[in-house]
Amino acid sequence: MKLAMFHEGGRDRLGVVEADTIIDVTANLPALSPDLADWLPGQDTSWRLLALLARESTARLPLSAVRLLPPLRRPSAFLAIGGNYASHLREIARLNVSVGEHQIWFNKQASCITGPFDDLIIPPGMSTLDYEVELAVVIGRRCRNVRARDAIHYIAGYTVCNDASIRERHHRSPTITLAKSFDSLGPLGPWLVTADEIADPHALQVRTWVNDELRQDGNTAEMRFNIFDQIEELSSAMTLEPGDVLATGTPAGIGAARQPPLFLAPGDVVRMHIQGIGDIRNRVVAAPPAQT
Repeated sequence: MKLAMFHEGGRDRLGVVEADTIIDVTANLPALSPDLADWLPGQDTSWRLLALLARESTARLPLSAVRLLPPLRRPSAFLAIGGNYASHLREIARLNVSVGEHQIWFNKQASCITGPFDDLIIPPGMSTLDYEVELAVVIGRRCRNVRARDAIHYIAGYTVCNDASIRERHHRSPTITLAKSFDSLGPLGPWLVTADEIADPHALQVRTWVNDELRQDGNTAEMRFNIFDQIEELSSAMTLEPGDVLATGTPAGIGAARQPPLFLAPGDVVRMHIQGIGDIRNRVVAAPPAQT
């Protein structure tokens, strides 16, 4: 299933997406939570119930008539891995950036999450907004010390993430959390595709266009550390909770690695596509001047 959170008629709702239609499963049952995160614990039962509600619901709307929200808004953890695609490693090597033999993880603050068609905001006084298309994994069950061979059973589904960042802030600190966590720098969506719909998450085409120019064109098969190894590594150190989001790396084509660098500017439109999931599209805008 494709499960989407959306806003319509003055309130948030939960729906099942079929082609160009969204089925509102909360229309006739307002007591049901419209927050997808609330459905993740006990997801097997939840998915069956949502499928049943979708079959019985008559509240069907064109996707174009609703505002899609991020499928997860405030996960307890929003984590991203660096340098995880072979092509991306080659391009950052030209920038004298190297990574070691181990997984490199950093935090994105959940407050940066925004919707699949919301604006990307350039902060005042900054000029190096960059894009990274990433397959995002959503954890479905509490997860601690999980082996890679068992990790598939802890995945609720997948969505598209733009792991955007302000490159000029990368060098101010030993960590890049601030560079990655400005408001709006975490578009997610357009929905959650349940794990059973993706036969092999390591065989998906991932692409980015800026103003209809293809900038990134890769495949999840390029990952140095596959998704299951990532879950094993993270869960060896921390407990992952239902709804946590893991951004799994980006292929070559980022703006910072171009000669000369090519960063996003107000008016640009960034579209990202992952095979089997869908598209997100975000317009770039300048933030209002800071108050003095």
